[in-house]
Amino acid sequence: MSANDRVTLEELKGSAARRRRERIIRSAFFVSAALAIVISVAIVLSLLGDTITFLQGIQLVDLLADAWQPRSGDYGLATIISGTLVIAVIAMVVATPLGLGAAIYLSEYASPRARAWLKPILEILATIPSVVLGFFALTVLSPALVQPLCGNSLPFTLASAGIAVGILVTPLVASISEDAMYAVPANLREASYGLGATRRTTSLRVVVPAAISGIVASLIVAFSRAIGETMIVAIAAGGVGGAVFSINPCLPGQTMTGAMTVIAIGSDAVGGGVAFNSLFFIGLLLFFMTMILNLVSEHFVRRMRKGY
Repeated sequence: MSANDRVTLEELKGSAARRRRERIIRSAFFVSAALAIVISVAIVLSLLGDTITFLQGIQLVDLLADAWQPRSGDYGLATIISGTLVIAVIAMVVATPLGLGAAIYLSEYASPRARAWLKPILEILATIPSVVLGFFALTVLSPALVQPLCGNSLPFTLASAGIAVGILVTPLVASISEDAMYAVPANLREASYGLGATRRTTSLRVVVPAAISGIVASLIVAFSRAIGETMIVAIAAGGVGGAVFSINPCLPGQTMTGAMTVIAIGSDAVGGGVAFNSLFFIGLLLFFMTMILNLVSEHFVRRMRKGY
């Protein structure tokens, strides 16, 4: 090879204009990633000041009360945290079988034409305003389903709110799980069929384990969404003005987002005060709960992800 035929390092780097465009694109991506962190920090800082004011304005023993009633000076965290978790658990009991069942059908059983029609229709559920589902829980789910099961005539219950939230997050579970299953390589399915496995066995024992990281991620995302739901619980849970501690789904209750709604739109929001500052305290707790769930999800997905 002659000296004229040799490729120099500068030629491998490409033209100066190309390198300049790459630097601009890399910088834009970096700014986007850094902006998300800056926004998160700004949210925490905006909540921190009023949270400290709230904690200074009460006795810490007030946080251990058996009720959440700001007007009476009771700020029992157990009441709103338990109500939030009860509704979120009920929602996942509803959304997990429905969402995973829909995902398995769309990924493994539906024809391409049926999948093209059914998946958009399923995702339409995610566009229904939550206030509509709240009234649906109050006027349909509660009298037709919850009251007969609970044996009472209470219109506001944690159960009716939880079922409605489960309907809300079902498309989230189905969509993410179906994408994870659909991404499983076809050669795994073909190997399973080649060994004589049925479609049901292949779906449950090959495809689902291969997509388990995406499935678990969808469940954690849906759980986070259920914890943060506001309008459904504000309408159907019955925690107007406050609630006493209870984990009975057949009774009314209060959630963290519901408590924030009541304070924000009620007379407690006028002129500030300890009750108003509790709004920021609850918001900060919700922020950290969601962040912890996201970190757990990321850790699990990285640990369970497999290469195919």
